[in-house]
Amino acid sequence: MGAPLLGSSTSGDIRMSSNSKYMTVQVDEQYCQMSGIRPGESVHVHFPKPETFSRDECICNPVRLFAILSMQRSGSGWFETFLNSHQNVSSNGEIFSVKERRANVSSVLKTLDKVYNLDWQSSAAKNECSAAVGFKWMLNQGVMKYHSDVVDYFNRRGVSAIFLFRKNLLSRMVSILANSHDRDVKMINGTHKSHVHSPNEAKLLAQYKPSINTSTLISDLERAEEMITTTLDYFKGTHHIIVHYEDLVNNRTNKLLEVQHFLRLPQMRLKSRQVKIHTSPLAEHIENWGDVYRTLKGTKYDSFLELKAD
Repeated sequence: MGAPLLGSSTSGDIRMSSNSKYMTVQVDEQYCQMSGIRPGESVHVHFPKPETFSRDECICNPVRLFAILSMQRSGSGWFETFLNSHQNVSSNGEIFSVKERRANVSSVLKTLDKVYNLDWQSSAAKNECSAAVGFKWMLNQGVMKYHSDVVDYFNRRGVSAIFLFRKNLLSRMVSILANSHDRDVKMINGTHKSHVHSPNEAKLLAQYKPSINTSTLISDLERAEEMITTTLDYFKGTHHIIVHYEDLVNNRTNKLLEVQHFLRLPQMRLKSRQVKIHTSPLAEHIENWGDVYRTLKGTKYDSFLELKAD
């Protein structure tokens, strides 16, 4: 038999051997045979043995590990609902929004181990027969602070990174300001909603038109752009894919098939109940549009002015 699979389990005996047709994996006393595993892919194929339940008849089902790396109001919640509509995917939400879990690098790595060993409890967990498990991680929730340790962990454990960003950072700014406003005023029956599931709710939230501070607008856009560029540079040596929100909007079916192929998942038609909030041209969603237009016209962000908010 060959060497143990890196990151395959937190305990027990998992070993592999392979030839050109199939891979044989020993999980404790059981032997599992799989086909279709490409050369060099073994680091991405895992056989977790959770402490909180038994995988039973699914013990031979390999699991891929992933993380959605994104920024607030970039469509990650919407994207995650598509992934979770797959019968074999468990994406566990924004787990590092809780500060204690990212208090130091040890807390971060301990949390990652718990998620990837299938011991994280959430409504998204498919448990026994998961083919891919992950979560979404905002860049300001420890990704940048501990990037060196996170990159090392991803490479060592074979975690696949899905980067989800907006091309139009001005539309992201509109979404941030509108969401912050609703957090304060709670426009829908006294309840704050970051995402909605009906056209009527979307129409109600879209009525608010934020005013953008044009004195800091360009520097704010540059700061967001720099964070994206820096992150991609930090993680360039990982197994990753870059997805843009606008491509999901305009070519949803093909883009989701591309993501499923990246994670080596059985192909399925993915669905989401979420409804977009801002669907009109940006000029109709910004209170001081004239000032914003004059500030960005002729700059490198000129193209942002021609696109819709969502």
